[in-house]
Order: sequence, then structure tokens, then C-alpha cells
Amino acid sequence: MDVRDDTITKHEQLVQHIEGLKVGSKISVRRLAKEMGVSEGTAYRAVKEAESLGIVITKERIGTVRVERKPRNISEQLTFADVVEIVEGHVLGGAEGLNKSLHKYVIGAMKVEAMVRYIDAGSLMIVGNREDAHSLALEQGAGVLITGGFGTSREVKQLADQLHLPIISSRHDTFTVASMINRAIFDRLIKKKIMLVEDIARDKPKSHQLKNSVTVQEFKRISQESGEIRYPVTDEWNRVIGIVGVRDVEGMAESQPIEKAMTRNPVTASMKTSLASAAQIMMWEGIDFLPIVDRNRKLLATITRKEVLGALRDARNQPQLGETFDQLIWNGIAEDRDEEGRLFFHGFITPQMASELGTISQGVLTTVMSQAAVKAAKDISGWDHVLDHLSTYFIRPVQIEDPIVIMPKLLENSRRTCKMEIEIQHQSSLIAKAVMTLQAIDHG
Repeated sequence: MDVRDDTITKHEQLVQHIEGLKVGSKISVRRLAKEMGVSEGTAYRAVKEAESLGIVITKERIGTVRVERKPRNISEQLTFADVVEIVEGHVLGGAEGLNKSLHKYVIGAMKVEAMVRYIDAGSLMIVGNREDAHSLALEQGAGVLITGGFGTSREVKQLADQLHLPIISSRHDTFTVASMINRAIFDRLIKKKIMLVEDIARDKPKSHQLKNSVTVQEFKRISQESGEIRYPVTDEWNRVIGIVGVRDVEGMAESQPIEKAMTRNPVTASMKTSLASAAQIMMWEGIDFLPIVDRNRKLLATITRKEVLGALRDARNQPQLGETFDQLIWNGIAEDRDEEGRLFFHGFITPQMASELGTISQGVLTTVMSQAAVKAAKDISGWDHVLDHLSTYFIRPVQIEDPIVIMPKLLENSRRTCKMEIEIQHQSSLIAKAVMTLQAIDHG
């Protein structure tokens, strides 16, 4: 059932070759093409593939370098290389230290002697064209970010090279680069919270797979030995062409190939698909087994609906890191219950919710109603839901700082779907109304 080496394409051989290089090795497209006997175009595409896999980076004045693949659950810490990209900077010296992590940044808006207490190894000094501050930061083990597009002296650059600590120049001012770095950290916190398919698929044992020529008899033997009831079916190039399960072969002669029973062109996902998206795909397609493939549709792993939902439940128990726009919009909304115990919500229209006319944005209103519906649906059923269909009616405008009440009303509830009516009121007057259908993503 394993894929033979002779089925690996030149592109895959190149990527495997790059992955086998020592960390820190410099990679030249021309040299790679010559070593592997391929065209420079093929070598270039393989390098780009390796870059997307996170095993090489390409930096100004450095070139393409083999790096250690970072785990998906990497912390919120940035590297100096990340900072170069974030602030649109360029490296003046100390390029060998770009892969080092920084744990804080310091703004050098003080006398040099006062800076010492704030600078330590692994920090980043953000400062203008003050060469004494540049030298001090490097000597304390910190990297340097020079704002305003200024440079520094040759002596400082040499010191940065000796200490393997980067010194970076950016055309932006101090306030702007600090804001850009903060935004990047904030975004990383959000990304860290979002689980991807690779978070549960990377550590799984290698997936069993079958060729379409396997007979029903062989299939039953393999299923009995492995305990699995569904398998991806692949061609000679390891590309997924179907799925076959125990029920599919019922009643078939044991000598028949499984090709006659398999479901062709099955729904697949990639390693970068979010778990929430995978759950929605399975729900909408009515499936509980999903092959994970690369961009060439070659099999990487398989996941089940049970695994996805289990991981999503675990993720919900983790601390909330960062805030998305939806969360920021909902921050000013509180929940309450009426005399009959039904859930409703109330809050105020904040300036951030407003349109340029000073009234609440219709997009924000839609988000508020959708959030209220999802929360109310979970309160009723205990399941998480995703929006499937929405019809909205905007009745009259509401202004900044006006109090609103959001009233969810259940219209219909089943094991898979929930239909709700949502009203937004201001001083008992109807502001907006929506009717929506939601799909449950984690029912048993």
C-alpha cells in the first residue's frame, strides 16, 4: 500500500532534496537545476514550494536559505526576520542573527545612560539616527531598528556582524513601526488560536490507502486487520481518485475490484484548511471521512469528523488569544434572560460601529444579528452552528451611543438546522430584522 519511489515526480524529488539540506545552507536556483538535472524553471517552482512549506526563506542581501520548519503552534514571539518584513525594512548588518526571536521591544526616547536598564538580550531597540544608542543596544545583546530611513556607521555595522545581531533600517517613524509590530503580534495571537487540519493530521500514523485494482476480498482482509472501515483510493501517482467503505462493497463478488464500488472524485481538504472549515465541509457534504491532499491532489493524510469535532471542543477550552473584528464588535454587548428564561442581548452603539454618516453600519448590524443567532442557537441546542442563509431588513437608522436590544426568536429546530428570527430594537422601536438558517457543526 505504500507509494513506490519511482512514482515521485521531479518536482517532489527537488523538494525532498531541499528538505534534506543542512539548515543554514544557501540555495541557488541555477546550482539546484544543475545538480538535479532539471530546468531552472522547475528548480524555481520547487524552491517556491519549499518556501510555502516553511523550510526555506528568501531575504534581501542574503538570498534563499534552508531553515528549520517552525511548528504550527509557534508562540506569539516574532523573529528579527519577521520584523524586517513587517516594517518594510532592510538589513544593514548582523544578517546571521535574523532568525533569532525577540521577546520585547524598547523605544529609545531617552538618554543613553537611562537606556541600559531597559535593554537586555533578545530585545529590539527602536531608535533614530543615534549611533551611540545603536552600539549600546548591540553590546547589551539586543537588535536595533533604525527609524526614519537613517543608516549607521561602518563601525556599528561591523559590530552587528561580529555579534550576529541584526541592525535594521525602516523608512517609517517610531510610532508607525511600533504600531506595525503590535499589529503583527496581535494577528499572530489570533492565528495561534485558529486550528488547522495540520494540527491534528501531522502527528497521525501514515494513512492506509488502496489502489483501485485491489479486490473486494483484499479490501475485507485489510479492513479486518486495521480496524478501519473507510479508505482513500489512489492512482499510481498517489493522487486521490476515490473513497471506498465497508458498506460500499456489500453484496459484491470478492474477485471484483473496489474501483466499481468507490465514490469517485471525493471531497478533499488541504493541511492549511481550518478545522472549522473542515467541519463545515463534512456537514454540508454529509460525510465523516476527509482525505487531506497537497496542491497536486496527492494524499497526505486522512481525518474523521470525530477527530475534527474533538479538536474543536478542546480548542474552545483554551484561553482566548487576540480579538477578531467580530469579537471587537460584540465586546459591548451583554447577555440577559427574560422572565421565561429566554436569552436576549443588550448594549450600546460604539463609535467604531458607525458608518461615515454617523449611524450604525449595516454590515455591523448584520454581524450583531448573526452573532446573536449563533449564541442563541447554542443556548437552545448545546451545539455550535454556522450561518447558512440570511435575509435582512433594515427598518430605520440608529445613532452612536444609542442603546439597543437584540431579541432572538426560535422558529424551528432540528438535529442539523436551526431557523431563527432576530430583531434589533431601540426604545421599543424596530431597527432591523433578520431571518436566518444555521447549520449545526458538532452534533453527535
